[in-house]
Amino acid sequence: MISLQSFPVERLGVVLLVAVIACSRSGGEEEQVPTSVAVRTVIVTPGTFTETIGAIGTISTRPGHSAALSAPAPARISQIRTAVGERVSPGTTLIVFEQGPFREAARSAEVKLSAAQHAYDRAKSLSSEGILPRKDVEQANADLAAARAEAEVARRAAQLSILRSPISGVVTRVSGAIGASVDPTQPLVEVADPSAVEALLGLSPAAAAKIKVGNKVDLRAGQSASGEPLGVGTVMDVGATVDSSSRNVSVRVSIPAAKRVLRIGETIYGEIATATRATVLSIPSDALVPEGDGFRVFVVDAKNVAHARPVTVGVRETARVEIRGGLTAGERVVTYGAYGLDDGATVVIAKQ
Repeated sequence: MISLQSFPVERLGVVLLVAVIACSRSGGEEEQVPTSVAVRTVIVTPGTFTETIGAIGTISTRPGHSAALSAPAPARISQIRTAVGERVSPGTTLIVFEQGPFREAARSAEVKLSAAQHAYDRAKSLSSEGILPRKDVEQANADLAAARAEAEVARRAAQLSILRSPISGVVTRVSGAIGASVDPTQPLVEVADPSAVEALLGLSPAAAAKIKVGNKVDLRAGQSASGEPLGVGTVMDVGATVDSSSRNVSVRVSIPAAKRVLRIGETIYGEIATATRATVLSIPSDALVPEGDGFRVFVVDAKNVAHARPVTVGVRETARVEIRGGLTAGERVVTYGAYGLDDGATVVIAKQ
C-alpha cells in the first residue's frame, strides 16, 4: 500500500485530478443510458369522418312565442304588478298607466264621432232635397270616416292603458318606474314561453355559406365542445342578412329533445355537421405535432420504437383530424406523449 505522505505535493494533485475526471466520466455514462417513455397510442383505421363547423350562440324563444309590450301612447306609469321571473298566463295584468288621459281621449273621440255622424246625416238629407251639392255630402262622409278611425284608436288605447300578458310564459324584462313618463317606442315588459325555445347560433358569412337547412347540430352548454351535452338539433333557417353589430349570420336550430331544461339567454355551443364521408383515415388531434408549416406524427414499430413522420392534414375538427398522406391503415401512432418525444425513442405503451 502506497502512503500518500511519500508523494510530493505536485504529484498528489495530479492523482486527485485524474480520480475526479474518472468519476465524472463514470457518472456521465450512467446518465446517458436510454430510458423508455410512457405514451398512449391508437391504431390508424379507416372510418366515417364528419366535417363540422362550430359556433357559439344563445337559447332564445321561437318566433311567435314571445311578446314585447309598450305604452299605446305617451303616458305615466301608475302601477307595476309583475317582476322578472314571474310566471304569467294570458290576461295577467302587468303594468297600469294613469287612466284619466285615456278616458278623456276616448270620450272626446266619441263626441267627435257623434257630431260627424250627425253632420253626415244632415248633409245627406239636404242633398237629397237638392239644397246641398253632392261634394258636401262626400266631404261629410270623409269627416265621418276620420272620426270613426279616431274613436277606434282612442278606444284601443284605453284598452291598452292596462298592459296584460298575451301569452303564457315568464316575464324576462321589466323597465320603468311608478310615476315615470313613457312613450310607445320604449319596451316596458317582455314575456317569453320557456317551453318553446331554439338555439340561435352566429356564424361568419363564409361559414354560413356551407350550412344547409336540415343539417344536424350537436349542442353543448357553454362556449366549447367540452361542455355538457344537451342534445342534437336541426338547422331550421340560415339568415339572409349579416348583423350590423356582430357581423355574423344567424342560424336557427331546433331542439326537439334537450337533456335538461334550457334557460332563455343561456350560452350554447353547436357543432354543425356539414358533410359525412366514408373510409377516411383520421387520428385524434392530440397526435399531431407542429413542424414548421406542417405537422408530423410518431409511428411506433414492432419493437416499440417511435419514428417521426410528416403527414398531410385535411379537415381538422375539435377531436379528430383527417390524414390525406403519410400514414396507412394498421399503423400505430402516439397520441398522449407525442409532444416532446424524440425520433427513435423507445416507448412503453400505457393502458388506455
